[in-house]
Amino acid sequence: MDRDTAVPDARTLPGEAAREWTDYHHRFAAPSTYVYEFVWDVTAEATGPFCTDVDGNVLLDFTSHVAASPLGYNHPRLVEALASLGVVTPGKIAGQDFYASLGGDPADPDLPGPSQLMERLVEWTDHYGMDTVFLSNSGAEAVENAIKICYQQGGHRAVTFDGAFHGRTLGALSMNRSKAIHRAGYPEVPGVVSVPYCTCRGACTCGWRTDGPGGNVLADELHPDHGRTAPDEVAFLVLEPIQGEGGYRVPNERFVADVAAIRERHDIRVISDEIQAGLGRTGERWGVDHLDLEPDIVTAAKGLRVGATVSRSDVFPSDTGRISSTWGAGDLSAALEGAVTMDVVEDEGLLANARERGRQLREGLVDANLEAVTDVRGRGLMLGVEFDSPERQERVVANCFERGLLVLGCGRRTVRLLPPLDVTDRETALGLALFTEAAAAA
Repeated sequence: MDRDTAVPDARTLPGEAAREWTDYHHRFAAPSTYVYEFVWDVTAEATGPFCTDVDGNVLLDFTSHVAASPLGYNHPRLVEALASLGVVTPGKIAGQDFYASLGGDPADPDLPGPSQLMERLVEWTDHYGMDTVFLSNSGAEAVENAIKICYQQGGHRAVTFDGAFHGRTLGALSMNRSKAIHRAGYPEVPGVVSVPYCTCRGACTCGWRTDGPGGNVLADELHPDHGRTAPDEVAFLVLEPIQGEGGYRVPNERFVADVAAIRERHDIRVISDEIQAGLGRTGERWGVDHLDLEPDIVTAAKGLRVGATVSRSDVFPSDTGRISSTWGAGDLSAALEGAVTMDVVEDEGLLANARERGRQLREGLVDANLEAVTDVRGRGLMLGVEFDSPERQERVVANCFERGLLVLGCGRRTVRLLPPLDVTDRETALGLALFTEAAAAA
């Protein structure tokens, strides 16, 4: 498949072979959230945003596997690195409790492994004074460990935001406020305070700004004379720099300034959940880099291939065994992919590309002036297109699929666009044309 000339070629979706595969899968699989009925043929040709399904359809993937594959399919640097590694056994030793060399010296290895991945993460968060990393398997585990190390520092209360999604382990789940189905019936970490995530443009209508003594709902809650929660009881505040599952919601600058002031006034630790927004997706290394807010902890996963909790050494517990894993951090190949992905983002100028191609997409969507679109928002290549109803959103996603373009919904009425970070001008234009056609047909 030639990336420079490839185009989507969709016939019947899902096709007969795809239905066979999905039916077989569901004979054994527990009920879960399935993203789409696309069955990727891993043995068939794929490159960049183009992939082939089991019926031979060629699709243009603007989901990047829900941001977990930021370089798309078969990026040559990743293919070369994994081929150089070969198959090793045991490969599942990438956690904190083992040491592994992939050849060479630590400062100049033949291939980067877990130690070098942690080194890169420290370099990428150095502007926040972070110097310590704990690796795990997933984004939920990264958030879970961020929660744990904050509680270790003291306090038994937490602050989360309306629309938040932070994972599905019980601790992370307790911070979710995007959909009731995520938490219904499960026990929760007690003492969680929920407040609005302000995305208002102009006057605040979401309830964040108040006439109270603090000027906003969280400052009112923590006010020493009038509030209901003592600030020293709050262990942490967790937020997404752009909400993902909640609808690709971009925070209001004044809201961010309020949060930063509360952090400083009460010395409350801030966790920036970068599972979806991090690793260059927004055109900066981290989504929080766009905000005038200094995080105390950054959590990463998805495109990193492993989970990572990054902070300062003084935030992590000094006692060994407080956080630990003998079967965590993905595996050797996952650590290698994470490190190489970070290198590619830097070496190939993909932060700038994310900004430029994101601008191309956003301007094209606005210029299309689609009747049912009520908002286009986001940063870099993390874009949301909001429609006038949930039914319209569903039809747009289905219409895109029929045309060979993979996109995803989020929130109640929003479709998210997540091309690979190295998406080209031509590929962006192709995806834009298919999307606008599908939206117009809906």
